[in-house]
Amino acid sequence: MELSDANLQTLTEYLKKTLDPDPAIRRPAEKFLESVEGSQNYPLLLLTLLEKSQENVIKVCASVTFKNYIKRNWRIVEDEPNKICESDRIAIKANIVPLMLSSPEQIQKQLSDAISIIGREDFPQKWPDLLTEMVNRFQSGDFHVINGVLRTAHSLFKRYRHEFKSNELWTEIKLVLDAFALPLTNLFKATIELCSTHANDASALKVLFSSLILIAKLFYSLNFQDLPEFFEDNMETWMTNFHSLLTLDNKLLQTDDEEEAGLLELLKSQICDNAALYAQKYDEEFQPYLPRFVTAIWNLLVTTGQEVKYDLLVSNAIQFLASVCERPHYKHLFEDQNTLTSICEKVIVPNMEFRAADEEAFEDNSEEYIRRDLEGSDIDTRRRAACDLVRGLCKFFEGPVTGIFSGYVNSMLQEYAKNPSVNWKHKDAAIYLVTSLASKAQTQKHGITQANELVNLTEFFVNHIQPDLKSASVNEFPVLKADGIKYIMIFRNQVPKEQLLVSIPLLINHLQAESIVVHTYAAHALERLFTMRGTNNTTLITAAEMAPFVEVLLTNLFKALTLPGSSENEYIMKAIMRSFSLLQESIIPYIPSVITQLTQKLLAVSKNPSKPHFNHYMFESICLSIRITCKANPDAVGSFEEALFMVFTEILQNDVQEFIPYVFQVMSLLLEMHKNEIPSSYMALFPHLLQTGNIPPLVRLLQAYLERGANTIANAAADKI
Repeated sequence: MELSDANLQTLTEYLKKTLDPDPAIRRPAEKFLESVEGSQNYPLLLLTLLEKSQENVIKVCASVTFKNYIKRNWRIVEDEPNKICESDRIAIKANIVPLMLSSPEQIQKQLSDAISIIGREDFPQKWPDLLTEMVNRFQSGDFHVINGVLRTAHSLFKRYRHEFKSNELWTEIKLVLDAFALPLTNLFKATIELCSTHANDASALKVLFSSLILIAKLFYSLNFQDLPEFFEDNMETWMTNFHSLLTLDNKLLQTDDEEEAGLLELLKSQICDNAALYAQKYDEEFQPYLPRFVTAIWNLLVTTGQEVKYDLLVSNAIQFLASVCERPHYKHLFEDQNTLTSICEKVIVPNMEFRAADEEAFEDNSEEYIRRDLEGSDIDTRRRAACDLVRGLCKFFEGPVTGIFSGYVNSMLQEYAKNPSVNWKHKDAAIYLVTSLASKAQTQKHGITQANELVNLTEFFVNHIQPDLKSASVNEFPVLKADGIKYIMIFRNQVPKEQLLVSIPLLINHLQAESIVVHTYAAHALERLFTMRGTNNTTLITAAEMAPFVEVLLTNLFKALTLPGSSENEYIMKAIMRSFSLLQESIIPYIPSVITQLTQKLLAVSKNPSKPHFNHYMFESICLSIRITCKANPDAVGSFEEALFMVFTEILQNDVQEFIPYVFQVMSLLLEMHKNEIPSSYMALFPHLLQTGNIPPLVRLLQAYLERGANTIANAAADKI
């Protein structure tokens, strides 16, 4: 493709079409862009377009398309062709930094990400002048440019936080420190001074504090692997200023928004992270500064409100205390009983309360609530931080902390008992407190693997968890129901098997709950119980023990998929898959109904596949149905083909890319069940399969064709000749 006005115009038109909501217009445009992206000059046309186009929407679209193009194609894979020609690579690296720095912020962010992707592959060996080019821009005095450099540096260096140590990594970090540490420190000091000069100018402060946040993030990345000599020598400068910023309260930087954190909160949050990093990894060097940070962060915690915008700040501040209290060096700071009581009363208990914002998320944003609560997502919550602090304190002070909290738990449960409908949040906090106190070690696969022996988990379960789950209505006190089900999930290895067996019908019953969180937790709890291993590595709960519940279990699981908000609930579908795996031939009487429902679901989601995990478990469930049934009755394969082939044909005709590999796998399984010749329904599809691209599951399907019908295929080929 030439760098011509005609090609720029063509590209503009196709980019516009990719934004069209009509798939008939959008998909051909996307296909066209895919077809030309291997052409020389294509990336340079995109960069020219985002620089010269008069339409902002085209600029943004070009920047996103360019970033995704770089993400897909920049890496050179051994023994594969180079997807971007060398002259384009050189031109991109020569132009992208100045273009990024002169672009509006929305485009700057996309190009900054693109630079970090290129840098991950090429820096420093193939892009040695990148750092010099960036550092020189610090002298510009233009904070739009400076923030562009800082944002790019942050994208480039944040991988140091999770890279494994190696000589190559150390060499790169040393090179970065030699070029970047001093200019960054000078910029930090200069920005602090400018904050004082412009203390009464709100718009200037916003720009300067955006810089300080990025500088603080860079400090974290550059110090993560080891304590660099430069930062050790300049610790006084950094820590004194960090401490001052932590205690700063400028009214001009405060926001009225109760949901979104402002610049001041974001900066203080990052400083708490930086202090925690030093307290954990460089405690000896950091020791002179620690007491003043503990005092500042403690004051921050006891004076910060319950609004959602402070969540990240509070959770990072608590995580700092958690990291400090776990270190033997700092044990003396927490030994006093009054100190422990004060931490429990003023920090832990208030941050374990179920707030209005949590209730709102539980009811209206259940997917996000589940992601945070069940999956332990990266988004820090106050509760999780408070829980980590409890664990940290229990490392050295398990007895005193358990004693203090036992008093709080009893008091909360008494409050609940006085008026359950009004005081249910007290019980919620009590359950969370017990969970935090008892959990010493935990994994996603096994739940709690090490528990606090001072907490009687079974007694608490029988007295306070089971009654909620046994109540007549599955819709009453949904938060407490979810708490109770989560308790079973977490402590499934500590609660005796007989109590787990008592819980199974209760969990099956809660699959009918209206609350998305409650029926999702019920499905997840059943799935986790069904994977537990007993002696001889067999499942702890057997198919025989589940026999009385098979019908109601399958009925309620499939009904749960019809509840509002759960039509593609991956936890329910995973529980269906796991139930089939556990129950084996016990499900055969229900297969006609089950396969009908699975086929209907498959047809519905194939219109717009959006939940990859759900889709995977759905196809796994279909495969299990086939295997289990045909093992007992090989002739049943025909009824599965009758049920599935119409949907499979539609998926293949509509080229539903997400489902085609799965369809080939299921077809392979069905075809392998045939002992004799290939049925005509398969032969009709065979010519189409030969025109399909390289999809791994297709190999298995073609192999099945050849094993079952080599003669039929040969005769068909001979007839054509």
